[in-house]
This record gives sequence, structure tokens and C-alpha cells, in this order.
Amino acid sequence: MAKQKRDRNNLIALTGAAALVAIAVNFAISAINNKHRKKKDVPGSKVRVNLSASEIMKLAESIINKSKQVHDAVASIPLDKVVYVNVILPLAELEAQQFPLIQSCVFPKWLSASEDVRKASAEAERKIDAHITMCRKREDVYRVVKALTVTGDGLTTDAKSFTRFLVREFERNGVNLTLSKKEELQRLTANIDELSMQYIRNLDDDCSFLLFTDMELEGLPQEFLKSLERSEDGKRKIIMRSHQISPVLELCKVGSTRRAVAISYGHRCETNVTILEQLIQLRHKLARLLGFANYADYATDDRMAKSSSKVFEFLEILSANLNDLAYRELSMLKALKKKEEGESPFGMEDLSYYVKRIKDQQFHINFGLIRQYLPINLVLSGIFKICQDLFGLGFKEVEGAAVWHPDVQLFSVSDLSSKELVGYFYLDLYSRVGKYAHTCVIALQNGLLNSGSRQIPIALLVSQFEKEVDGHPGLLQFSEVVNLFHEFGHVVHHICNCASFSKLSGLRLDPDFVEIPALLMENWCYESLSLRLISGFHQDITKPIKDDLCKSLKKWRCSFSALKLKQEIFYCLFDQIIHSTENVDINGLFKHLYPKVMVGLPLLRGINPASCFPRTAIGYEATCYSHIWSEVFAADIFASKFHDDIFNLQTGLQFRNKVLAPGRGKDPLEMLSDFLGREPSIQAFLDNRAVIN
Repeated sequence: MAKQKRDRNNLIALTGAAALVAIAVNFAISAINNKHRKKKDVPGSKVRVNLSASEIMKLAESIINKSKQVHDAVASIPLDKVVYVNVILPLAELEAQQFPLIQSCVFPKWLSASEDVRKASAEAERKIDAHITMCRKREDVYRVVKALTVTGDGLTTDAKSFTRFLVREFERNGVNLTLSKKEELQRLTANIDELSMQYIRNLDDDCSFLLFTDMELEGLPQEFLKSLERSEDGKRKIIMRSHQISPVLELCKVGSTRRAVAISYGHRCETNVTILEQLIQLRHKLARLLGFANYADYATDDRMAKSSSKVFEFLEILSANLNDLAYRELSMLKALKKKEEGESPFGMEDLSYYVKRIKDQQFHINFGLIRQYLPINLVLSGIFKICQDLFGLGFKEVEGAAVWHPDVQLFSVSDLSSKELVGYFYLDLYSRVGKYAHTCVIALQNGLLNSGSRQIPIALLVSQFEKEVDGHPGLLQFSEVVNLFHEFGHVVHHICNCASFSKLSGLRLDPDFVEIPALLMENWCYESLSLRLISGFHQDITKPIKDDLCKSLKKWRCSFSALKLKQEIFYCLFDQIIHSTENVDINGLFKHLYPKVMVGLPLLRGINPASCFPRTAIGYEATCYSHIWSEVFAADIFASKFHDDIFNLQTGLQFRNKVLAPGRGKDPLEMLSDFLGREPSIQAFLDNRAVIN
């Protein structure tokens, strides 16, 4: 990792323990020094930070006005005069110029300390979204763009991809339909939106709970019990929310309690089954109106999977190959329950508890102790070192840059070989009031490289870590480290992307593909060499996690995962079936499908997960498979290319150039096949689990 030494102009490359110690110290020093320096502009950045509420609203209005002008100008081109420079180029330049300005209006709603700014940001987003939706439905612009696809006008390969993308976007919004069908599409969309929100509202409004004595909650930690409300008779209240249900199902020693909780949680909001049935019917109508056989084909048409039949094939092959391992897991889990609870039958309510019990017995991993070895600054410097060695990237803090909070840092990323600037990213990692509560990456400015013109990509990584605890540096849970690696995978992907068009760049990629690089990065959390790079006891950071613990973490990762994976596949298959088949009996489908997938793990009587399955109601309808899809291909990439040498710079550079760089202008399957030298396979994913178990 390259860092600028404070008292010299020359760049010194620091490696190994010296680099990590120096960089970890520099993180702390720079946070203090930055408070006293004059803020400066970031070269190549159109992103605006620290906008007031009124400035946000003015910028939003300016964005909308400019967009309307450009779309009006494109729409006015006679169809026999359409060429690249008067149709595609203006729309592409508008996208490139306006995306960072739009993000400047929108991201403060998640991060600003000012309530007025957050409200203005949310209102600006609403207005901009409404305008963008209207633009995507402009028939006059569509006709001009469509005309260009007929003439061709000597378009480059990337320009053709961009033009096809625009046409598909218009047509998926029904622009090419007759007036009556457009009106029907509008009614269907409005009804679908309302029913989807009603489904979620029903779950949010559900106030059901169960009461238990402390004895019935045996095994749960005291701090969790203290957080629960008490009834008048002194019993503890378990509300039907995941943050309370998950600990009970994973930690409670009392089988009858786990069963009662699982049944109650699994039949919440029974009216949602009717809502889901109505949603499915409306979605199929919408898909047919747009020329698709069913909603699943509509949902997968513009994704890596391409069709519902391909998704079914993927899920069914994966499920069948997991059967033997799942049977073995279930046999061991049943034996352990019999030993601890007698002849009580093993049910799905026991899965989380006994998987944890067996893994604890096998690996004896103390995650509280591991946390003592993961101070946040050291983890970050280790991630930088890994990305330097793997992808040939250098990281340097941009001192004195304007930021929206003193804790925020800006880093430049350069190519170590050419010294050329690659991009920037902001880190906003520490918790504060009013801030978005989860870890994520936000694209602020998309990179592009077109006809010699280059725009620098800029990303923002947001989290909610504790900066200090009792005067000591913040320490991360191991799960937080994995999450940080995942999100940094998105940062690297965004920074290294250099498509010819902004709309085909950044993180706005095929959803089946965009998670693959992030999931790939998680592997470095489980390798001894990289774990030692990111770890050090917080009172003496020269002492990393020991090798035997590193090896245990790697085995722990995939052990006893087949049954849980089969359970996820079951939900994915259910999601595909209801969205690819007309008039499905949802209750009957669950009873028929579950035993086929879950290899002897009985379905709890009285539950209907369709009533509380929000992913298929909104956000992931007909695409629940996507996460497993990405996991499988990420496993193939790591096993085939990185497993034997996790810091191979040549392989890392090939991945950077062949997979991260092209963007949406190239087919994802072609990119992966080019990198792997063959089509992606599920075998590495399966082999990893078989070997571990």
C-alpha cells in the first residue's frame, strides 16, 4: 500500500506489518488534522456536498429543467435526420452530467445531521424520480431513438448497447403500446403498487406477540431478556419481529418455546395470502401486456439468467446436488436433539438452534475474543493492502476535502503501475443520530471513457460502526468485517468500471451480476494470510489472529449449510412457480413443494409463509434466486482463480480488466466465461461444502 509520507514529497511503498501499523496510526492522525485545514475541491468531481435545504431544491429544479430541454430537443429531430450526434450523444452526455448532481440532492437524506436538509433531500428525490419516470414514458423521444436502431448510423458496439438499453427501458414502460393498453398498464401498475404496499403495511402493523416465563426462555442471554417488555404477570413479551424471533430460534434451549414462536411467526397476517394471489394475477396481466408469457419471464428478461426456465434449471440442479449432504446433516441434527431433548421429533423450528449447537461443539469459536483482534482502523488498512496487492491499486487520503461530517474521509485510488488516477471514494463509517442505519455503497458519480473523454468514478461507503468504546478504538464483530469486505468489493467494482456510457457504468448493472464481485471479496475474510493482515490484538496490533483460529473460521463458514441452503432454494422455487404459472393454489403449492425440496424436514402445521414473505411482495418478485446465483458464481471464480494464490497480482489484474471494467456494455456471462476460460459452473460451490462437511 502506498502512502504519502508527511514530511516528504516522494511516495514510499510500505508493506507488511510496518505498512499496517503506519497506516492505522495515520487514520487517527488524519482525522484530527483535517479539522483544521481549509476545504478544497476534488478534481474531476461534479458531486456537491454540504448543500443547504434551499440549495438542494434549487439544484433539483435545475436538473429537471435541463433534462426537459434535452429530451425536447431530441424529440424534435425528424425521423429521417436521426444520427448518433443529435440523438444518443445528447442523452448520454445528459446522463453523465446529471447523475452526480442527482446523487448530490439525494444522498443527504441518509446522512445529513440536519432534519431540514434530510426533508429537502427526500422531497427533491420524489420530484426527480417523478420526472425521470415521465421521461421514460415519452413516446416522442422513443420514436427518435427507435429510428436510430433501424438506420444504425455506424454505431459503435458500446453505442449499440446503450441504444438497445434505452429502447428496452422505453418498451418495458409500455411506450410502444396502443393508448388503451397504456391506460391498462397504468392501472395495473397502480394496483400492483398499492397491493404491494398493503402487504408490507400489514406486516408492519402486526402487533402479535407471545408471553413466556424466564424458564421457557432458557438459553437466551440476560441482556436480551432485559430488553423485552414484561406483561402484568411478569412474563416476557416476544413480539413477532425478526430481531426478537431470530435469537429465540437460535439460542432458546426449550423446544416447545421454539415451536410456539415458529408457528406464531409463520402464520402472521393471513390476509396477505389473498393479497399475494391478487398481486400475482395482476403481474401476469402486466407481463402479457408487455409481450411476455408470464411475469417471471418479464422479470428475468433483462438479467443474466435471461429466462424463468434457466432459473428453474439452476435451482433444481443445485437442490438435487445438495440432497445427500442435507440428509447427512439432518441425521446428525436429529441425533443431537434426541440426546438433548429425548424423543421429541425434529422440526424446522429446531434447525437454527441445532445447527448452531453442532457448529459450536465442532469449532469452539469465541467471536467475542475475535472481536478484540479487529480494530476498525487496522481492518481498513488491511483491506487497502489486499486490494493493492490483488488489483494493483493505491489508496491515499485526500486531505482537506469538503465533507459533510468530521468523521468522513475521502480517498483517491490510483493505478500503481501507471500512477493514473482511477477514482475516489468517501468513507462515512461511524454511527450518529439521523444517519442511515445499515452498511451500503452509494454510487455518487459513474465513471466513463468515451472518445478520449474520461469521467472519474466516485463511490460512498456508509456504515454505522462505533468509533470509540470507553476511550478505546472501535472494534468490529467478525460479521461486520465480512460485511465491510463485501461492500468494499462494490467500491472496487465501481471505481474500476470504465464503460463508454455512464448509464452502463457504476453499480447500475445486471442485478444477477452486480453482487458477484462483492461476494467474491468475502472469501479473503476466511483465508489465513489475509486474516492475519487485517487483524491485531487491540492492545498490541502486532499480534494477529492465530492460524488455527483462521482455519477454524474457514471450516465454520460452510459447515452445516446444506439444509439452510435447501430452505432458501425452496423459497426461490416457490417464488418462481407462482410467477410463472397461472391460478396457483398457494396453500397447496407449499404442501406439495416443501417435502420435495426439504428432504425429510417436516413443514410446521398451521403456518403459511406466503403471508409473511415480503421479498416476493415487493423488491424481489420472481428474482429471489439472484443472491444464490451470485454466490455460486463467486465461489467458482475464487476456487478456479484465487484459491491457490490469494494475492496473485496477474490474476487480480485480469479480473479487474475482464470483469470489473467493462460495465453493462458486455454480456455478464461472456465476461465471466472470458475470465474463467469456460462457462461458469456450480461445482466449486458444491465441492466446497462437501469438503468442509
